[in-house]
Amino acid sequence: MTDKPATTYVVSVFEKPHWRTVLTTKDKQKALDLAKEIGDKVRVEEITPKPKKR
Repeated sequence: MTDKPATTYVVSVFEKPHWRTVLTTKDKQKALDLAKEIGDKVRVEEITPKPKKR
């Protein structure tokens, strides 16, 4: 099994006093477009799981 783990993109917006997740997707362009549309106090996190060792 040599499949590469899929990267997940999480778009979050800051609403005092916490970050709130708005979107979770595998599509990077969709995540960046939503972040641009929202404007300030937005972050896009990239989460790539490590491959399991056997």
